[in-house]
Amino acid sequence: MGRGRVQLKRIENKISRQVTFSKRRTGLLKKAHEISVLCDAEVALIVFSTKGKLFEYSTDSRMDRILERYERYSYIERHLLVNGTSETQGSCNLEYPKLMSRIEVLQRNLRNLMGQDLDTLSLRELQNLEQQLDVALKRIRSKKNQVMHESISEMHKKEKALQFQNKQLSKKLKENEKMIQVDENGQWKQQSNNNIGSNSSAFMLMHPPMPPLASLTMGGAFQSRGATDDQVHEDAGDETRPPITSTLMPPWMLHRVNDL
Repeated sequence: MGRGRVQLKRIENKISRQVTFSKRRTGLLKKAHEISVLCDAEVALIVFSTKGKLFEYSTDSRMDRILERYERYSYIERHLLVNGTSETQGSCNLEYPKLMSRIEVLQRNLRNLMGQDLDTLSLRELQNLEQQLDVALKRIRSKKNQVMHESISEMHKKEKALQFQNKQLSKKLKENEKMIQVDENGQWKQQSNNNIGSNSSAFMLMHPPMPPLASLTMGGAFQSRGATDDQVHEDAGDETRPPITSTLMPPWMLHRVNDL
């Protein structure tokens, strides 16, 4: 047969009551942790034993924050339901001291994070503060490394761009040097050709003219090639004189005739 329904009532036996409390407390803390992890919920659990011993559990050790949130919401909801919207202004006046106390708590936490006012903290509060600082330090280092990597990557991109521009400028410089060298070679060749042409013209102008060739009369008389037309006419006027045959002699023959 199945187990009957257990009637919920106070356990009279003191020892049994303590054993049951210990077992149920452990199970309750375990269930609170499971719902916090599985459902991503903020859970706060507070248990006091009959002797006044405190047992608690809170998500990520944020008991104070969860309790303040609970007080704020429960206070507003309770007053809205009981008194209605007509007393909203009065509730705001009552909320002001709580907000001021909340500000004081935040300021105290800020001072603690900066390493100030640590004398009043307990060992557990110091451990929680240390965990918060470790988490914050890890986030800061991660962000710093990310910024450094992005900066290094940007610098590499700029370096590659500058190298590409440097190559392009070097290429253009070499092309300009080649063009200048080609122009200089063309001007040098043109100047050389002009010098050769001017030297040839000067040589042709300075060459002496050939001397006039003398005419040799076969009868033994010599006349120069430049004889006047009057003498030719006089010789031609003598009709009785037989015709004289004359030929031109080169200069080298004149020397031999003079020697004779």
